[in-house]
Amino acid sequence: MDQYRPTARGKVAFGEWETAYEIFGTLPAPSGEVPLIGLHGGPGIPGRYLLPLSSLVESHGIPLILYDQIGCGNSTHLREKGGDFWTVELFLKELENLLEKLGIKEYDLLGHSWGAMLAAEHALLHPPGLRKIVLSDGLASMKMWEDNANALVKTLPQDAQDAIEKYERLGDYDAPEYKAATEVFYNTFVCRMKPWPVELLESFRLFEQDTTVYLIMLGASEFSIFGTLKSWDIVSRLSEITAPTLVINSKYDEASDVVVQPFADAIKGSKWVKFEESAHMPMLEEREKYVKVVGEWLAE
Repeated sequence: MDQYRPTARGKVAFGEWETAYEIFGTLPAPSGEVPLIGLHGGPGIPGRYLLPLSSLVESHGIPLILYDQIGCGNSTHLREKGGDFWTVELFLKELENLLEKLGIKEYDLLGHSWGAMLAAEHALLHPPGLRKIVLSDGLASMKMWEDNANALVKTLPQDAQDAIEKYERLGDYDAPEYKAATEVFYNTFVCRMKPWPVELLESFRLFEQDTTVYLIMLGASEFSIFGTLKSWDIVSRLSEITAPTLVINSKYDEASDVVVQPFADAIKGSKWVKFEESAHMPMLEEREKYVKVVGEWLAE
């Protein structure tokens, strides 16, 4: 992780809490490039795995801002808060607050997975400073996601399927056999690199220190959805997004084609790029190509 050296890092006040951020490159950019804000997934999985995007500074002169959403990483943790606190609106307000506190007037947005949900919700607000959005490995409907994830589970080895079915029926999500079966899913549809790259391992190490947000908003796993986002769906509103949009997913992605198709169908003029050697983490699995695709599209 030592190769990633931010030019600035700090925390901004968000109400009575704090949001931790890192900046790569210079703000404002010397040649006027618009900064890119990265929205990590989870919810509640710190975005260390998005660090390869920092090479956009060198390759395209694009400054990058990464931040830990409240409830994870170096931002304020609030383990005592419940479902009435952890809402999409909270995270939208946090993003707006960060932009204001950092004095960012014009920006691009890249959201990955849950971050893509947040990016789409932000775009629906039509903020005046938003220029372009990248919806990477994301979703527009949690039911579509859950249906697809359960279909993917049925492609796993039979022993993994049996363990998932057994322990979900019992509601025992801490059983070692259940955790082992979910690892089979993650190694197939989240990241296929062996071993996982250090950036992703660090994200999950931090996540495991506090799983509050994930458990409350999503559930026990990528395919066992019982959190407050279970009924989340913006498919009918996607046509209202006017910001130029790049849609990304991958061949082995848990965000399968059927999951991202609504973005491509409904957002006028959107561009869809599919990575052929990746699962859910193309920024790690095909990092040079991913940075090239994103950088060139932002520079258009």
